[in-house]
Amino acid sequence: MAKVQGDDEKNKRIIAALALLGAIQPTPIPVAGIHKFYGGQYGWGLLYLLLGFTQVPRVASLVEGVWYLVEPQVEKKFWAAKTTGVEASTADTLGNTVEAVASSLREIERLRQEGLLSEHEFEQKRRRLLEQMP
Repeated sequence: MAKVQGDDEKNKRIIAALALLGAIQPTPIPVAGIHKFYGGQYGWGLLYLLLGFTQVPRVASLVEGVWYLVEPQVEKKFWAAKTTGVEASTADTLGNTVEAVASSLREIERLRQEGLLSEHEFEQKRRRLLEQMP
């Protein structure tokens, strides 16, 4: 089944709700850790159930529930900060970056052939340029 855009956000909300339910635990049956089963982390879910007689799973569920509710806002702020950086570095597309590196490689090769760069300097600059490749 193909994921529809927004499914991931919906799943995070459900996991957050289940985690908070496990933290509150209104029933005598320990439900702390049910969010781990829903998220596909069966080992962690089992551990939460085994430790159900302690307060550890409830506290962990509370922390995880809050985290899943806050995480989308944190991600949005992170990506907004990344895209508002220096326009030249963020606005370059993959093709422009590759083209710029290729042009620079051709230029340092020309300088090496003209004797303006030593083999060692050429190799250092070439490696630095290739490290910039995405």
